This record gives sequence, C-alpha cells and structure tokens, in this order.
Amino acid sequence: MLDWLAHPMASFYLVLIPAILLLTLGMVMVLSASSVYGFTQWGDAYYFVKRQVMFLALGGVGAFILARFGPRHLKVIAWALILGSLLLQILTFTPLGHSMNGNTNWVQFGNPWFRIQPSELGKLAIVMWGADIMARKGKRLSDPWQLLIPFLPVSLLLIVLVVLQDDLGTGMIMGALVLATLWYVGASLKVITGVIGTVALGVVGLVIASPNRMNRIVGFLNPTADPLGVNHQPITAIVALASGGWWGLGLGASRQKWGGLVESHTDYVFAVIGEELGLVGTLIVLALFVALGYAGFRIAMRSDDKFTRYTAAGVTSWFMIQALLNIAVVLRMVPVLGVPLPFLSYGGSALLANLMALGVLLACARNEPGARAYARKHRRRRGKALVATAKAGRS
Repeated sequence: MLDWLAHPMASFYLVLIPAILLLTLGMVMVLSASSVYGFTQWGDAYYFVKRQVMFLALGGVGAFILARFGPRHLKVIAWALILGSLLLQILTFTPLGHSMNGNTNWVQFGNPWFRIQPSELGKLAIVMWGADIMARKGKRLSDPWQLLIPFLPVSLLLIVLVVLQDDLGTGMIMGALVLATLWYVGASLKVITGVIGTVALGVVGLVIASPNRMNRIVGFLNPTADPLGVNHQPITAIVALASGGWWGLGLGASRQKWGGLVESHTDYVFAVIGEELGLVGTLIVLALFVALGYAGFRIAMRSDDKFTRYTAAGVTSWFMIQALLNIAVVLRMVPVLGVPLPFLSYGGSALLANLMALGVLLACARNEPGARAYARKHRRRRGKALVATAKAGRS
C-alpha cells in the first residue's frame, strides 16, 4: 500500500476513484429517492434522474477538459468565473430571476432545463480567484491591506448577493471558504478573528431579522416542538436513519420517500442512504469523503506552486465543509441550513460546479512535481516508441 502511495500519480487516482464511487452512488440514490416524487408530480419516476444524468454528462466533459489544464490556463478561468458569477448573481434580481423554496437564487433562460444557480459557481470562483490573487502577492501578504484587498470586498459582494436571495446556508459556505483561504495563506490570528467576529455578528442579525430562520433555531433547540411543521423534516430524517439499522431496508425500499421526506433526493439524501443501506452505507459514504479529503490536502502539501497549493486546499475545504454541514443537519447536530451533499444530492448546478471543481483538483494533482516528471518521462518514451515504429516501417 505504501509503495502504491509513492507512485507519482497516486494523488490523481486518490481523488478520481472516491469521486467516481460517490457519483455512482449519488445517481443510484437520486433514482431511488426521487422516483415516487417524480411520478406523483411529473408522471415520470425517472424525471429527476434523467436530468441528473444530463448534468453528469455535461459536468463530466467539463471535468475532463479542466483536468488537462495547467496553472496558467486555470488562472484565466478563475477570472472568468469571478466575473461570470457576479454577473449571474445580479441577473437573479432581474425578471430572469427564478424563485424556488422561498429562495430567488436561480437564473432561468426561457426553458426550465436552462436554469442555473450562480451561487454554486461562486464557490469555485472564490476558491480559484482567491488562490490566484494570493499567489501573485506572495510576500506582500504580511501586510493586512494587501492580504484583504481586493479579495475580501469582492468575495463579500458575492456573499451579500447570495444572502439577499434569502439563501443564508450557501452564504455561510462561501464565507467559510473565504476564511479557509485566509488561513491557508498564513493570515494572522488577529485578522482571522476580526473577520470571524464581523461575519458572526452579520449572521446573528440575519437570523434574528428572519422569522423563518428563528423558527429553525427554535425547532433545533426544542426537537419535539411542531413535529408537523419546522421539525417535520429533521424528525423524519432521524426516523429514516434509525429504521435502516446496520444493513438497511434494501436499495429502493425507503419508506420515508413516500411523502415523509419532502427533500429526500436533495438535502436529505443522506437520510435515505441510511434508511436503505443502513449504518454500513453511511459509513462507506463518510469513508469516501475522508479519502477524498486526504487526497486533496495531500496534493496541496506536495505542490511547489502557490496557486496550485491554495486551489487544491480550497476545493478540498469546500467539499469537506459542505459535506460535514449537510450530514450534521441530517443528524440534527446543527439547525437546518439547506445545503446539498456534494456529488450525491440532486441538483444540476451543484453537480456541474462539483464536477468542475473535481476537474480543477485533478489538474492540481497532475501538477505535482513528481507527476510532472512522470508525464515528461512518459512522453519521451512514447516519442521514442513512435520513432522506432516509423524506422521499422521504412525498413
């Protein structure tokens, strides 16, 4: 095992294999969890999984392309992402904006199939653009002004636009990515504490100002209150997990997807995994995320390029933070936030963004010093083989 980990391309496959397994399980669970709702609402049990497969195909192509890019090209993409995310976020406040579940965080271009959630791209934009900004500044980051400008104002603008769409959960994820970036580049404890304090005051104010958010907090603090209202989903999720036992009820045998868990194929897909595949299934999911997290941080630690290092750490942090929060919500460890489980939950924009980030992480793995040397050696061998074949053909 240790010999395999020493292979120059080990990090690449340590990212790729867990991601493929998570995506495969995600497709199976979206099909299982959404079949009843798809049939009752749209007359087609395969309605949601067909859409998810389409986005998987599009995102897979994007990931394959991004995985072959070097840091120079990824930096250009980072700037395109930050500008595109800002533009799309602004469009949510125009007639193109589309509301769903109380949040106006979608842009719809005519047909419902052409609908995008800009905040998902915004997460990747903060990671990649922030990595480029910080890598360019180098030693100047010891100056707080150089550290925070323009990274913090632009990132906060993106977050504010998301919060104004009434999507505090996504805004908190993006805020966590900002803090993670500052941590990775070596910001002082004073700067990080100041940012955390400011953000915490803002979150508290937004929660107090929203009756819906306050109800979620009250429901979390009193789990038995309003079992048919604010606590309905959390209680049903726990029932689903408990009924799964060690080995689960069997794939497709979920009871709660028949109307108990309204969000069974999106934010609460982990509960259906626990119900159908049991504790063993949930532990496998956790193990896959741990493996992915290990691989991502391994890439960051082995990289000799600052942009690659910061990007790999940021993408990995995004996957880990969001997975942790989603699972914590399902387990009633934190109030309901409304964030999807990466690679597993239904959602076209989220899946596209996750796959793009996966492609970027794979590109960072290919840029490890050992991986670059291995690729050069492989190209030389292939070139010599082609020359030998050509000579043999002439003779």
